[in-house]
Amino acid sequence: MAKQVFKGDQKVGASVMTRWEDRFRNKWVPRLPSWIETWHLTYLTLIWSGLILVFCWQAKNNLNWLWLVSLMVVAQYFSDLFDGAVGRYRKTGLIKWGYYMDHFLDYIFQSAIVVGYMMISPPGLTWYFVGILVMASGYMVSSFLSFAATNEFEIYFFGIGPTEIRIIVIVLNASIVFLGTSWWPVTVPIFFWAILMGLVVMAWRTQRKLWRIDMDARDGN
Repeated sequence: MAKQVFKGDQKVGASVMTRWEDRFRNKWVPRLPSWIETWHLTYLTLIWSGLILVFCWQAKNNLNWLWLVSLMVVAQYFSDLFDGAVGRYRKTGLIKWGYYMDHFLDYIFQSAIVVGYMMISPPGLTWYFVGILVMASGYMVSSFLSFAATNEFEIYFFGIGPTEIRIIVIVLNASIVFLGTSWWPVTVPIFFWAILMGLVVMAWRTQRKLWRIDMDARDGN
């Protein structure tokens, strides 16, 4: 029996930004300084996450600190965009390490953003943000469980991937700076229910896919 090849570094699906990102990454990976290694870029997410919490804490008194939160989101985008590509280009060999650390730190980064918003939110919304964090983590858990069952790693949901989410965060930060958070008591619950429904739909579609795979395997035997 042939040994199954680990495909955690090969993502299935695409978002609206994927083609542009691939061209940009392929152009610049060979030009990065040789002293920048794949694990340097991966670990940078810890710094970006910590600074987001610091800046959101400061934003409790001055919302202009959110501009620096957006800067950290951009910084994390570039370090995340290039970390795996650098490893593949230089044949570093850290495929499984990169899979684990990259996505574990993505969870840390995601949590830092949600907790940061919780810091500046109006009273009465704390449990919505707890729910948002749980459900956002649910998307990641579903992706990892599906990968374990199919060896197909998909991180794009309904055509939306990490890049589009970062853009939404940056736009949201700008809106908060200019408009404040007085509109959150209406929009945060709506967002909560929207991502809950998205998670339910995604879980339903995934379990149906796995059901078909099991039934096809059974009938094939």
